[in-house]
Amino acid sequence: MIRGVIIINDQGKPRLIKFYDYQPIEKQHDIIRNIYTVLCNRAENVSNFVQADSTFGPDTRLVYKTFATLYFIVIFDESENELAILDLMQVFVETLDKCFSNVCELDIVFNFSKVHTILNEIILGGQVVEMSSAEVVKAVDEISWSHFSFPLFPFLSHTQTHTNTRLTDSRLHVLCRQEKNKFSHSSSNATSGWQRR
Repeated sequence: MIRGVIIINDQGKPRLIKFYDYQPIEKQHDIIRNIYTVLCNRAENVSNFVQADSTFGPDTRLVYKTFATLYFIVIFDESENELAILDLMQVFVETLDKCFSNVCELDIVFNFSKVHTILNEIILGGQVVEMSSAEVVKAVDEISWSHFSFPLFPFLSHTQTHTNTRLTDSRLHVLCRQEKNKFSHSSSNATSGWQRR
């Protein structure tokens, strides 16, 4: 099982933190600090695989890969294959690159919601669910279209947009029809009043 995915920059600032088992905030800070200390002190010619027994307990490993100024880190137990995790990291980075067209650290910082969506399409509950970069990009585009760029959202009330962050297509269709009816009803009243004068 995958225990966590972390992205930190070369100065130790976390850019993405996702744990698949509960870790208190203080423990998360300790984990990130310990990982950064280990990675900074490693020579460039050593393996990308690190035993993480002291931080997470027995049979826990850590794989990292450096892309530009970022460390991509995956923490996992003995049930996962180290080389498969390394390949998973490559798929994640390729998907980020496709979604943001030449991804950089600022894309991850300012689009953290989309980055979490991409990660959730690849890993769910600590299990790998998709390894095809094209399928992940397709799913993320569908989610982005339905949640962020749909023109209905300005008409929805504040409570509807915050409580229904993941609207289903049928619910979205019903809301759209209701708003359209309200809008056309108020428009017809306004135009009929204007024509009478």
